[in-house]
Amino acid sequence: MIKLIVNADDFGYSRGVNYGIIDCHKRGIVNSATMMMNMPGTTHATRLAKENPTLQVGIHLVVTCGKPLLKDVPSLINENGNFKRLNQIQEDYDINLTDLEREWTAQIEAFLASGLVPTHLDSHHHVHGIKEFHSVIRKLANQYDLPVRLTENRVEGVKPFTDVFFEDFYGETISDDYFNQLPERVADGQTVEIMCHPAYLDDEVMNYSSYNIMRVRETAILTSVDLPDSIVLV
Repeated sequence: MIKLIVNADDFGYSRGVNYGIIDCHKRGIVNSATMMMNMPGTTHATRLAKENPTLQVGIHLVVTCGKPLLKDVPSLINENGNFKRLNQIQEDYDINLTDLEREWTAQIEAFLASGLVPTHLDSHHHVHGIKEFHSVIRKLANQYDLPVRLTENRVEGVKPFTDVFFEDFYGETISDDYFNQLPERVADGQTVEIMCHPAYLDDEVMNYSSYNIMRVRETAILTSVDLPDSIVLV
């Protein structure tokens, strides 16, 4: 039997994202989500998570979207006070790891202060997989005793969240039969995480996210799919 975790990223991004995730949990196969602690919909997502305790919730660490929780992390922000874009970090690496550790600690502590119990850590745009950031994510994962999503550049010295991770339920590679094909890709007995981004469209999604219309398509699939008998949600 393949053990499946369908994790919806970006919980807290906006109300449209939040409602899409909750619908995919209540009516579909999403059984996990990871929450952004610095976005307009975070308070709303926290309330929905408490109203739906069967949804597992982890922490979606952020350093490339919105504003930081802390005011004194100058290496993480641009001239407007927002986090730098992913391409800025990749092309002109000048992140102070102390700033990063302090900000991510603040995000984890904000999650814990909400009263929710985190299942794991991952990150927006998979930035925890950036090799220069490995020491920070390793320290935080061990400090808070949390497993971490697998990435292409695997973080050594931390407990992986699953045996296998797929990020290709996204954009042009999503399909109605995606989950029917999993037994051909995952060994019997393994736990696999599928990343997804369901949502309904609202102003924040349409105007501030480069990934928008396809979120609705994801929502439609995730609320209508029938899993093969060889797959069980865990």
